[in-house]
Amino acid sequence: MGYGRALQRRWTSVRRAGQLTQEVQVRTAATVMLVRDGEQGLETFMLRRNPKSDFVPGQFVFPGGAVDVTDRATDEIETISIGLNDREASARLQIDSGGLSYWVAAIRECFEEAGALLARLGSDELSLSEPSLNQRFQRHREAVYSGDLTMVELCRAEGLHLNFDDLRYVSHWITPVGPPRRFDTRFFVARSPRGQRPAHDGGETVESCWISPIEAMELHEAGKFEMIMPTVANLEPLLELRSVDQVMQWADSLSEIPEILPAISISSDGAPLVFMPGEPGYDEALAHPPPHGSTQ
Repeated sequence: MGYGRALQRRWTSVRRAGQLTQEVQVRTAATVMLVRDGEQGLETFMLRRNPKSDFVPGQFVFPGGAVDVTDRATDEIETISIGLNDREASARLQIDSGGLSYWVAAIRECFEEAGALLARLGSDELSLSEPSLNQRFQRHREAVYSGDLTMVELCRAEGLHLNFDDLRYVSHWITPVGPPRRFDTRFFVARSPRGQRPAHDGGETVESCWISPIEAMELHEAGKFEMIMPTVANLEPLLELRSVDQVMQWADSLSEIPEILPAISISSDGAPLVFMPGEPGYDEALAHPPPHGSTQ
Protein backbone atom coordinates (compact mmCIF):
# COMPACT_ATOMS: atom_id res chain seq x y z
CA MET A 1 0.00 0.00 0.00
CA GLY A 2 1.32 3.46 -0.90
CA TYR A 3 2.10 6.01 1.77
CA GLY A 4 -0.80 8.33 0.94
CA ARG A 5 -3.49 5.66 1.18
CA ALA A 6 -2.00 4.11 4.30
CA LEU A 7 -1.73 7.45 6.05
CA GLN A 8 -5.28 8.40 5.06
CA ARG A 9 -6.56 5.19 6.61
CA ARG A 10 -4.68 5.95 9.82
CA TRP A 11 -5.97 9.53 9.95
CA THR A 12 -9.52 8.20 9.54
CA SER A 13 -9.14 5.85 12.50
CA VAL A 14 -7.64 8.67 14.55
CA ARG A 15 -10.49 11.01 13.75
CA ARG A 16 -13.03 8.35 14.71
CA ALA A 17 -11.31 7.95 18.04
CA GLY A 18 -11.92 11.65 18.60
CA GLN A 19 -8.48 12.25 20.04
CA LEU A 20 -6.90 14.63 17.51
CA THR A 21 -7.90 18.28 17.82
CA GLN A 22 -5.98 19.55 14.79
CA GLU A 23 -4.30 17.90 11.86
CA VAL A 24 -0.57 18.45 11.47
CA GLN A 25 0.82 18.74 7.98
CA VAL A 26 3.08 15.79 7.22
CA ARG A 27 5.99 17.21 5.24
CA THR A 28 8.06 15.06 2.90
CA ALA A 29 11.77 15.01 3.77
CA ALA A 30 15.08 13.32 2.96
CA THR A 31 18.13 12.53 5.08
CA VAL A 32 21.61 11.35 4.05
CA MET A 33 24.07 9.21 5.96
CA LEU A 34 27.44 10.19 4.50
CA VAL A 35 29.99 7.43 5.06
CA ARG A 36 33.72 7.10 4.53
CA ASP A 37 36.57 4.70 5.26
CA GLY A 38 38.46 6.19 8.21
CA GLU A 39 41.76 5.12 9.71
CA GLN A 40 39.97 2.91 12.24
CA GLY A 41 37.22 1.70 9.92
CA LEU A 42 33.80 2.91 8.85
CA GLU A 43 32.79 6.45 9.84
CA THR A 44 29.64 8.50 9.32
CA PHE A 45 29.30 12.27 9.26
CA MET A 46 27.03 13.83 11.89
CA LEU A 47 25.93 17.33 12.76
CA ARG A 48 24.80 18.75 16.08
CA ARG A 49 21.74 20.96 15.77
CA ASN A 50 21.76 24.38 17.35
CA PRO A 51 20.62 24.10 21.01
CA LYS A 52 18.38 27.13 20.38
CA SER A 53 16.55 25.43 17.52
CA ASP A 54 12.83 24.73 17.83
CA PHE A 55 13.30 21.32 16.22
CA VAL A 56 15.37 18.62 18.00
CA PRO A 57 17.70 21.17 19.65
CA GLY A 58 21.16 19.92 20.53
CA GLN A 59 20.65 16.54 18.88
CA PHE A 60 23.21 14.88 16.61
CA VAL A 61 21.66 14.19 13.22
CA PHE A 62 22.51 13.34 9.63
CA PRO A 63 22.26 16.09 7.00
CA GLY A 64 18.67 16.38 5.84
CA GLY A 65 15.47 18.36 5.69
CA ALA A 66 12.13 18.92 4.00
CA VAL A 67 11.60 18.49 0.27
CA ASP A 68 11.47 21.95 -1.33
CA VAL A 69 9.27 23.06 -4.21
CA THR A 70 12.37 23.41 -6.43
CA ASP A 71 13.22 19.75 -5.75
CA ARG A 72 10.00 18.80 -7.55
CA ALA A 73 10.93 20.33 -10.92
CA THR A 74 11.25 16.84 -12.39
CA ASP A 75 11.63 17.75 -16.06
CA GLU A 76 14.47 20.19 -15.33
CA ILE A 77 16.12 17.90 -12.78
CA GLU A 78 16.30 15.00 -15.24
CA THR A 79 18.40 17.18 -17.59
CA ILE A 80 21.15 17.62 -14.98
CA SER A 81 21.14 14.21 -13.30
CA ILE A 82 22.98 10.90 -13.60
CA GLY A 83 21.71 7.44 -12.79
CA LEU A 84 17.98 7.89 -12.16
CA ASN A 85 14.79 9.40 -13.54
CA ASP A 86 11.49 10.11 -11.82
CA ARG A 87 9.81 6.92 -13.01
CA GLU A 88 12.62 4.76 -11.62
CA ALA A 89 12.89 6.74 -8.38
CA SER A 90 9.13 6.58 -7.80
CA ALA A 91 9.12 2.83 -8.38
CA ARG A 92 11.83 2.38 -5.73
CA LEU A 93 9.73 4.35 -3.25
CA GLN A 94 6.53 2.57 -4.30
CA ILE A 95 4.72 5.80 -5.15
CA ASP A 96 3.10 6.86 -8.41
CA SER A 97 5.28 9.87 -9.22
CA GLY A 98 7.49 12.56 -7.72
CA GLY A 99 9.98 10.13 -6.23
CA LEU A 100 13.00 11.86 -7.73
CA SER A 101 12.31 14.89 -5.52
CA TYR A 102 13.51 12.91 -2.48
CA TRP A 103 16.88 12.20 -4.13
CA VAL A 104 17.20 15.87 -5.10
CA ALA A 105 16.31 17.02 -1.59
CA ALA A 106 18.87 14.62 -0.15
CA ILE A 107 21.63 16.09 -2.31
CA ARG A 108 20.52 19.70 -1.77
CA GLU A 109 20.24 19.35 2.01
CA CYS A 110 23.60 17.59 2.15
CA PHE A 111 25.14 20.54 0.30
CA GLU A 112 23.35 23.16 2.42
CA GLU A 113 23.95 21.56 5.80
CA ALA A 114 27.27 19.78 5.30
CA GLY A 115 28.84 21.51 2.30
CA ALA A 116 29.22 18.18 0.51
CA LEU A 117 27.90 18.10 -3.06
CA LEU A 118 27.16 14.73 -4.65
CA ALA A 119 27.79 15.72 -8.25
CA ARG A 120 30.01 14.92 -11.20
CA LEU A 121 31.97 17.15 -13.52
CA GLY A 122 31.96 15.18 -16.72
CA SER A 123 32.86 11.62 -15.73
CA ASP A 124 34.75 12.71 -12.62
CA GLU A 125 33.54 13.08 -9.06
CA LEU A 126 33.44 16.75 -8.07
CA SER A 127 36.54 17.75 -6.09
CA LEU A 128 36.70 21.00 -4.13
CA SER A 129 40.27 20.62 -2.87
CA GLU A 130 41.49 23.66 -4.78
CA PRO A 131 41.03 26.68 -2.39
CA SER A 132 39.51 29.17 -4.86
CA LEU A 133 37.08 26.54 -6.16
CA ASN A 134 36.12 25.61 -2.62
CA GLN A 135 35.43 29.25 -1.80
CA ARG A 136 33.27 29.63 -4.89
CA PHE A 137 31.21 26.62 -3.93
CA GLN A 138 30.84 27.91 -0.39
CA ARG A 139 29.18 30.97 -1.91
CA HIS A 140 26.99 28.63 -3.95
CA ARG A 141 26.13 26.81 -0.72
CA GLU A 142 24.98 30.03 0.91
CA ALA A 143 22.97 31.01 -2.17
CA VAL A 144 21.20 27.63 -2.32
CA TYR A 145 20.42 27.87 1.40
CA SER A 146 18.96 31.36 1.02
CA GLY A 147 16.89 30.34 -1.99
CA ASP A 148 18.74 32.62 -4.38
CA LEU A 149 20.09 29.67 -6.38
CA THR A 150 18.45 26.37 -7.30
CA MET A 151 20.29 23.11 -7.78
CA VAL A 152 19.40 23.20 -11.48
CA GLU A 153 20.88 26.68 -11.83
CA LEU A 154 24.00 25.65 -9.92
CA CYS A 155 24.57 22.58 -12.09
CA ARG A 156 24.09 24.52 -15.31
CA ALA A 157 26.44 27.31 -14.19
CA GLU A 158 29.20 24.87 -13.19
CA GLY A 159 28.65 22.18 -15.84
CA LEU A 160 27.68 19.58 -13.23
CA HIS A 161 25.30 16.64 -13.03
CA LEU A 162 23.71 15.50 -9.76
CA ASN A 163 25.08 12.06 -8.96
CA PHE A 164 22.25 9.74 -7.97
CA ASP A 165 24.37 6.65 -8.73
CA ASP A 166 26.04 6.69 -5.31
CA LEU A 167 22.90 7.52 -3.32
CA ARG A 168 21.09 4.46 -1.88
CA TYR A 169 17.60 4.49 -0.38
CA VAL A 170 17.60 2.51 2.90
CA SER A 171 14.65 3.38 5.18
CA HIS A 172 11.33 5.20 5.54
CA TRP A 173 10.23 6.84 8.79
CA ILE A 174 7.11 8.87 9.59
CA THR A 175 6.87 11.08 12.67
CA PRO A 176 4.13 9.81 15.01
CA VAL A 177 1.02 11.80 15.88
CA GLY A 178 1.69 14.12 18.83
CA PRO A 179 4.75 16.28 18.01
CA PRO A 180 4.02 19.73 16.51
CA ARG A 181 6.11 18.88 13.44
CA ARG A 182 5.68 15.71 11.39
CA PHE A 183 7.78 14.38 8.53
CA ASP A 184 7.55 11.57 6.00
CA THR A 185 11.29 10.97 5.70
CA ARG A 186 13.26 8.78 3.31
CA PHE A 187 16.76 7.91 4.55
CA PHE A 188 19.64 7.46 2.13
CA VAL A 189 23.28 6.46 2.42
CA ALA A 190 26.07 7.85 0.25
CA ARG A 191 29.82 7.65 -0.08
CA SER A 192 31.31 11.00 0.95
CA PRO A 193 32.98 12.75 -2.01
CA ARG A 194 36.73 12.16 -1.68
CA GLY A 195 37.80 15.67 -2.68
CA GLN A 196 35.48 17.48 -0.30
CA ARG A 197 35.49 18.22 3.43
CA PRO A 198 32.00 18.34 4.97
CA ALA A 199 31.43 20.82 7.78
CA HIS A 200 28.52 22.30 9.77
CA ASP A 201 27.03 25.63 8.70
CA GLY A 202 27.38 27.47 12.02
CA GLY A 203 23.69 28.39 12.05
CA GLU A 204 21.24 25.48 12.08
CA THR A 205 24.13 23.22 13.07
CA VAL A 206 26.94 24.18 15.46
CA GLU A 207 29.20 21.12 15.52
CA SER A 208 30.14 18.33 13.15
CA CYS A 209 32.22 15.19 13.33
CA TRP A 210 33.21 11.99 11.61
CA ILE A 211 32.46 9.18 14.03
CA SER A 212 32.22 5.42 13.89
CA PRO A 213 28.67 4.07 14.31
CA ILE A 214 29.88 1.99 17.28
CA GLU A 215 31.34 5.01 19.08
CA ALA A 216 28.24 7.10 18.36
CA MET A 217 26.02 4.41 19.90
CA GLU A 218 28.29 3.97 22.93
CA LEU A 219 28.35 7.71 23.59
CA HIS A 220 24.59 7.90 23.10
CA GLU A 221 23.97 5.14 25.62
CA ALA A 222 26.24 7.00 28.05
CA GLY A 223 24.17 10.16 27.63
CA LYS A 224 26.96 12.06 25.87
CA PHE A 225 25.74 12.03 22.27
CA GLU A 226 22.05 12.85 21.99
CA MET A 227 20.16 11.33 19.06
CA ILE A 228 16.48 10.87 18.27
CA MET A 229 15.01 7.42 17.65
CA PRO A 230 15.14 7.37 13.80
CA THR A 231 18.81 8.42 13.88
CA VAL A 232 19.65 5.63 16.31
CA ALA A 233 17.65 3.09 14.33
CA ASN A 234 19.40 4.00 11.07
CA LEU A 235 22.82 3.71 12.70
CA GLU A 236 22.13 0.21 13.97
CA PRO A 237 22.57 -1.62 10.61
CA LEU A 238 25.99 0.04 10.23
CA LEU A 239 27.32 -1.38 13.50
CA GLU A 240 28.33 -4.68 11.91
CA LEU A 241 29.75 -3.12 8.73
CA ARG A 242 33.43 -2.25 8.42
CA SER A 243 33.78 -0.35 5.14
CA VAL A 244 31.91 1.84 2.69
CA ASP A 245 31.88 -1.03 0.18
CA GLN A 246 30.11 -3.22 2.75
CA VAL A 247 27.59 -0.44 3.40
CA MET A 248 26.81 -0.16 -0.29
CA GLN A 249 26.48 -3.92 -0.62
CA TRP A 250 24.08 -3.96 2.33
CA ALA A 251 22.05 -1.10 0.84
CA ASP A 252 21.88 -2.81 -2.55
CA SER A 253 20.61 -6.01 -0.88
CA LEU A 254 17.50 -4.31 0.53
CA SER A 255 14.46 -5.43 -1.42
CA GLU A 256 11.62 -4.47 0.92
CA ILE A 257 11.82 -1.19 2.83
CA PRO A 258 8.87 -0.93 5.22
CA GLU A 259 7.11 2.25 6.25
CA ILE A 260 7.83 2.81 9.96
CA LEU A 261 5.29 4.87 11.89
CA PRO A 262 5.88 4.84 15.67
CA ALA A 263 2.97 5.61 17.98
CA ILE A 264 2.92 7.69 21.15
CA SER A 265 0.88 7.20 24.29
CA ILE A 266 0.91 9.34 27.44
CA SER A 267 1.60 7.50 30.70
CA SER A 268 -0.23 8.17 33.97
CA ASP A 269 2.56 10.51 35.09
CA GLY A 270 2.39 12.50 31.85
CA ALA A 271 5.49 11.05 30.20
CA PRO A 272 5.30 10.08 26.50
CA LEU A 273 5.71 6.37 25.72
CA VAL A 274 6.85 5.38 22.24
CA PHE A 275 5.66 2.13 20.65
CA MET A 276 7.11 0.60 17.50
CA PRO A 277 5.03 -1.37 14.98
CA GLY A 278 4.50 -4.92 16.22
CA GLU A 279 5.10 -4.10 19.89
CA PRO A 280 2.38 -4.75 22.49
CA GLY A 281 0.31 -1.61 22.91
CA TYR A 282 1.14 -0.22 19.46
CA ASP A 283 -2.34 -0.55 17.93
CA GLU A 284 -3.99 1.03 20.97
CA ALA A 285 -1.52 3.94 20.97
CA LEU A 286 -1.99 4.44 17.23
CA ALA A 287 -5.78 4.54 17.58
CA HIS A 288 -5.67 6.96 20.54
CA PRO A 289 -2.85 9.43 19.86
CA PRO A 290 -2.07 12.40 22.11
CA PRO A 291 -3.40 15.83 21.11
CA HIS A 292 -1.60 17.88 18.48
CA GLY A 293 1.56 19.49 19.77
CA SER A 294 1.40 17.81 23.17
CA THR A 295 4.75 16.03 22.86
CA GLN A 296 8.22 16.90 21.58
